[in-house]
Amino acid sequence: MDKKLKIALVFGTRPEAIKMCPLVKKLKENPNFKIITIVTAQHRQMLDSVLDLFEITPDYDLNLMKPNQDLWNLSSEIILKTKEVFDKETPDLVLVHGDTTTASMSAISAFYSRIKIGHVEAGLRTFDKDYPFPEELNRVIVDEISDLMFAPTDRAVNNLKLNSKKGIYKTGNTVIDALLYVVKNKKTSLDFIGLKSDLKTILLTSHRRENFGKPLENICLAIKDLVEKYDDIQVVYPMHLNPNVQNTARPILENIERVKLIEPLDYVPFCNLMKKSHIILTDSGGIQEEAPALGIPVLVLRDETERPEAIEFGGVKLAGTNKENIVKEVSLLLDSNQEYDKMSKSINPYGDGRACEYIEKIILEYFKIS
Repeated sequence: MDKKLKIALVFGTRPEAIKMCPLVKKLKENPNFKIITIVTAQHRQMLDSVLDLFEITPDYDLNLMKPNQDLWNLSSEIILKTKEVFDKETPDLVLVHGDTTTASMSAISAFYSRIKIGHVEAGLRTFDKDYPFPEELNRVIVDEISDLMFAPTDRAVNNLKLNSKKGIYKTGNTVIDALLYVVKNKKTSLDFIGLKSDLKTILLTSHRRENFGKPLENICLAIKDLVEKYDDIQVVYPMHLNPNVQNTARPILENIERVKLIEPLDYVPFCNLMKKSHIILTDSGGIQEEAPALGIPVLVLRDETERPEAIEFGGVKLAGTNKENIVKEVSLLLDSNQEYDKMSKSINPYGDGRACEYIEKIILEYFKIS
């Protein structure tokens, strides 16, 4: 190609930013590319901290976050606002990430504009369109209309091959690129949390829509039981700002000794908190990939996961949202060094920290740039 390849990267949530910012920085190093960053700000405050960390100033900030926004308004706004940018910039390739509303609606907008689409973290599946909701359908839609699919694992590749699609590549996950960079180069103090060095730290994160209500209540009741059962543990819960989380968790956990309810953490302190944790309980997708790279056992507070590789390799286990089962699985790890070592010493299947490098090479080859 005689001119630079114009690549637009669109993201809007903190998890997307964590996984896309290393790719933005990597692609910007290549003189063959003109990079355009577009953020929807589906998560405003949590997104900005990651942009600051990676020293990225978006070319377009759509600033779409509104209090208690619903999927209908958000979806339509993303399609309309990205269309304006695509019409102005006419990129050759649009890269989106994962399974968010930002990813699916930006991909649809690019498809309507007849722009090539690349899906970072393609091929994840539970094969249940209602679980997780709406993420499962989001990623299926993006994969269906993408020209380039960057799958993190062999299983993700095989999921994509079920539809006999072309343009499938195994790259590993860019989240490992980000994580290894941060824990090596961005150490920070956690003194503000008030952790006691003689206690084992259990990190809890839970914010998914399907866990709102009774499931989250069960999770919090399990935490209460565990703290009463074990006097050598402390629990840290960085709580999502969503009222559905706050209004369920606070009445149960707010005044319990050795349970620390804190505001959402920026990425750097969160990575450092993960590294200091003894066990992680989460319904997050990204943490299922990150924690095994740090040797931390993960219990997933969901009945299904689109990331079964770490389960197969032994570093992650499904605990669900049943109170008794959560208590049972955590107790097993606290009571048995053998069970703990089995999980903490498992192999991480999500890559070697060079996913961005592999994606760059694939794009160059696809567009025949030497």
